[in-house]
Amino acid sequence: MIYKENILKINDSLTGEKRVFEPISEGFVGLYVCGPTVYDYVHLGNARTFISFDVVYRYLLHLGYKVRYVRNITDAGHLENDADEGEDKIAKKARLAQLEPMEVVQYYTLDFHKVLRKFNTLPPNIEPTATGHIIEQIEMILDIIDNGYAYESEGSVYFDVEKYNEENNYGILSKRKIEDLISGTRELDGQEEKKSPLDFALWKNAKPEHIMKWPSPWGLGFPGWHLECSAMSTKYLGEQFDIHGGGMDLKFPHHECEIAQGKAANKKNPVNYWMHANMLTLNGKKMSKSTGNTLLPEELFSGKNNILDRPYHPIIVRFFMLQAHYASVLDFSAQALDAAEKGFHRLMESYNELKNIGASKNSSFDVQELFNKFYEAMNDDFNTPILIANLFEATKVIQKVKSGEETLSAEDQALLLDKMKAFIFDVLGLTEISDENDNSEQLNTIMELVLQMRQKAREEKDWTTADAIRDKLNEAKIVIKDGKDGATWKVQ
Repeated sequence: MIYKENILKINDSLTGEKRVFEPISEGFVGLYVCGPTVYDYVHLGNARTFISFDVVYRYLLHLGYKVRYVRNITDAGHLENDADEGEDKIAKKARLAQLEPMEVVQYYTLDFHKVLRKFNTLPPNIEPTATGHIIEQIEMILDIIDNGYAYESEGSVYFDVEKYNEENNYGILSKRKIEDLISGTRELDGQEEKKSPLDFALWKNAKPEHIMKWPSPWGLGFPGWHLECSAMSTKYLGEQFDIHGGGMDLKFPHHECEIAQGKAANKKNPVNYWMHANMLTLNGKKMSKSTGNTLLPEELFSGKNNILDRPYHPIIVRFFMLQAHYASVLDFSAQALDAAEKGFHRLMESYNELKNIGASKNSSFDVQELFNKFYEAMNDDFNTPILIANLFEATKVIQKVKSGEETLSAEDQALLLDKMKAFIFDVLGLTEISDENDNSEQLNTIMELVLQMRQKAREEKDWTTADAIRDKLNEAKIVIKDGKDGATWKVQ
């Protein structure tokens, strides 16, 4: 264990201060991150959040902590516009596609996992679903009612925000005042059920046409979106745990409501450190489906989009994202991605050169001081851009050793290699990229075109051209096999 040797500081969104990290239980960290609502493909902004907290998870593991990382799947209860009225996002998608809601859930959950695997994120220890924890959510609602902070109305249960605010501070995370929230509300459908327009649903009475519904003490219904995270984080991490993360867009109302629910149910603050990843922009503008200024991860990987000129490997995209601090806005552009790609290859080349550098009797510089900076960067609120800058400082030293300007002992070489390996691969989560993988999308496109040209030549009985294409590809170690369903190819 090395965590005791490192003073990790986290910028806590609740206090607005950078605080020394002190886990509730020594050597153990409870980490909860809000996962996706699986009604559509995961977008880049979500991906950035999950990559950011993957690095948090990885670094805590590197420091020697035992981490229980919980990231939920929202598969019910998240209504359109994040409201208490309207249609369930998953049910709406199912209705439009003429599918069962769980078909939608399964399809987009599998796609979510596929995208995150390409980004080389580690899976969480527990990935609970909202529909798998209906009982826990009902039990938590009953506790909140018993404590006087919720009420039943026409088969629904609402959290009494003004009652809660008499002894607590609703708005403590988002720094909003309840008076401003009240004056800023407007009458919406279903508001007549509430004591106050600020009150949010813990349980909603299901209308006859609502597909996803469960029995409860208040009749058939479904849980409120905010409640599921409170119930699942409590079940797996306890009434009070260490770190809760998510995107900046969830700070209000989702995380604000989680704090209120946790305190109303268990009479204690549920989370010790709140962390929020910031948004992405694209070519200097906010990402938006309505304006077309948006990009899905798979479109970025394949190059099949109208915004960027070529595809980018998922690891290059990951490296690019980590060149900005998780709490800062990050702008995607072709120029920035190109620069990240060059930097990535330079870093990997230097690391591989370090393996083969001839060792000297003594080192002419302090290796310990060099990699101490790696820890200093990550201990400062997981500052990946500073870590990457320090890794590039190490590459400069490696080049000087290679040219003979500096010397490196065998012992220090092994030490530096070990630390660079740990921070590049284990902490930042980068991987080596082979040329074959890097060019796979381009090669597939080219070969599709070549096989079409060859097939046309065969149909026109131009055997000379067809054979010439086959022979030239053979010279390039690409073998074509003709079959009844057409031609296939593979690299030898």
